[in-house]
Amino acid sequence: MVMVPQRIRNVALLGAPGAGKTSLGDTILWVAGAVSRRGSVDQGSSVFDHEEEAKSRHHSVSLSLGHCVWNEHWINIVDTPGLLDFFGDAYAAVRVVEGAILVIDGTVGVEAQVERSFRLLRRHRLPCVAFINKVDDERADFDKVLSDIESHLQVHPLPLWVPLRASSVAVTHVLSGAVDDGERITAGQGGTVAVADQWRERLAEAVAETDDELLEKYLAEGTLSDAEVLSGLRQVVAAQAQNLLVFAGSAVKGLGVRPLLDAIVSLFPSPLDIAVPVQSEGQTTPLKPQPNGPGVAFVFKLFADPYVGRVTVLRVFSGVIRSDSTVTNVNAGRKERIGQLLVAQGKTYEPVGEAPAGAIVLVGKLESTRTGHTLCSDNANIQLPPIEFPRGYMELAVYPKSQGDEEKILSGIQRLAEEDGVFRWYRHPETGETIIVGMGDQHLEVIVEKLRRKFGAQVETRLPKIPYKETVRKPGEGEGRYIKQTGGRGQYGVARIRVEPLERGAGFEFVNQITGGVIPSKFIPSVEKGVREALQKGVLAGYPMVDLRVILYDGKHHEVDSSDFAFQMAGALALRSAAEKCDPYLLEPIMKLEVWAPEEFVGEIIGDLNGKRGHVLGIEAEDGLRKITAMVPLAEIQRYAADLRSLTRGRGTYRVEFSHYEEVPPHISAQIIARAKAEQGKE
Repeated sequence: MVMVPQRIRNVALLGAPGAGKTSLGDTILWVAGAVSRRGSVDQGSSVFDHEEEAKSRHHSVSLSLGHCVWNEHWINIVDTPGLLDFFGDAYAAVRVVEGAILVIDGTVGVEAQVERSFRLLRRHRLPCVAFINKVDDERADFDKVLSDIESHLQVHPLPLWVPLRASSVAVTHVLSGAVDDGERITAGQGGTVAVADQWRERLAEAVAETDDELLEKYLAEGTLSDAEVLSGLRQVVAAQAQNLLVFAGSAVKGLGVRPLLDAIVSLFPSPLDIAVPVQSEGQTTPLKPQPNGPGVAFVFKLFADPYVGRVTVLRVFSGVIRSDSTVTNVNAGRKERIGQLLVAQGKTYEPVGEAPAGAIVLVGKLESTRTGHTLCSDNANIQLPPIEFPRGYMELAVYPKSQGDEEKILSGIQRLAEEDGVFRWYRHPETGETIIVGMGDQHLEVIVEKLRRKFGAQVETRLPKIPYKETVRKPGEGEGRYIKQTGGRGQYGVARIRVEPLERGAGFEFVNQITGGVIPSKFIPSVEKGVREALQKGVLAGYPMVDLRVILYDGKHHEVDSSDFAFQMAGALALRSAAEKCDPYLLEPIMKLEVWAPEEFVGEIIGDLNGKRGHVLGIEAEDGLRKITAMVPLAEIQRYAADLRSLTRGRGTYRVEFSHYEEVPPHISAQIIARAKAEQGKE
């Protein structure tokens, strides 16, 4: 089928892990005839979970694409991971679709990730419906899930298809009484389900609220006809008000999938119905898609393919993008050559000649294009806003398992950072470690596996070293003597210094008080250089020394044997001599931690923070949650992502940033010093 903008539907699947999103996507493709057999997550044959890391875990680790044709409409399915560790891809998905299906496990109810997904959809004002999966399971409780939707999502559930009470293998339409048994839909008689009446009235009320004329009729007559309700459901979905249309079904058995496909076509908007904000000539304006206007495409994903190389995934928002054409990367200010355009069915690609507004396509080997960039044809200068990915705070240091792997690791993490909008890395300026940063343990595990599989880099991971520092509590003096005169040209330098503590965060200050030429002026910088170098390795545990003033007040020199090197050594020796007399102590980084969680978990979170030597600054309400702000030592929260998940059953999130340094308590300081000396002994 040729893609026509009015007949394209772009849909994202979101929800909790294990709810059956990917299974639903596989069944949609199978029911629509897009694949010859239904894929299975458990059997490793899913169209969507085709990456090795997804197959081994039996859950999605990145967004994946599929497409089908239903009722002469081209439907693009964007499957997103359910685990919080990989939730960043959902942020990309919601930027390129006009509708979403919130998949809820009928045996569990509304889980934390369902709440998180729904908040994301509402933030982007994205029309959505809910699919309550696994209603064929004897543990399923449809009514409880509806109650969960009301209490946890703060919206009114409006079931359109519900389980047929007389059967565990069929669902029925609350208005027409039609029955879907997973293989076909058979016509029914309206009102055949006892529970249907209450939902019919709720549907009628919701439809009436979207239209003044219908509202007037509803108030006058107390009801609407089934035809009026059905025709008004599109507005209910588009309104994103306090109602959520609900479908019951079973992805594995195909129950409710045909009605869901019908709903995608009839209830979700087309790409031409939605305007998106763009920047043009310095102004932000809504872009109404123009099928015949300049081509405007947005990059929402990059990934490496073993055969194609770097693959760029585009959503066309206006005009047409054609194979074998040239476009402008507006962000980079460079021309890019578009080769063969492709559409994806999981890991299988099919060539297409052109991509109209609404199309989601792939293209290989774009040099300067990155996620969040806008590509335009016909010299248009239109730029869509970048994707605002969530920020991860879980950090691990990576080390090569064998010599020679450093280059592979660096190349690999750079490429993976381009593919994954949440993943980032940096070289720690003080410890020298290469640090990878993600949403949690599983996210970073997958990164390490991809480094091995895609780039041949074998790595070890460790918790990053804590960048402790050392400082002094009181003033003290010291002398550094570097004298070597054993015949021939010798070395001679003597420096006497005074060390004074400075206030926290003041850094380092060097003061020259030499008079009378006891140290020639040309050697003063040499003493300072030696002092600065010695500061990098403190006297307690070898950590950098900070927040002190060094005053050079006396010294000696030799007319022949004094040198730059001799006074550097004298400065370093003087600092060590003085610092040992100044009551040195350790400083540790303190982080500002902000935690968001439901009220019921506040007590446990605070108790945990107290056990981590944290200091709670305040608790306030924010977006229906409690926000807890605290100061906590970095050493105590290196695995906080896992700790918080356990404390809140996945319903908490957090943000952390460096605040300041504080003195380490004596008993902990002794342990740190002992460990540091033991490590130095190994070296």
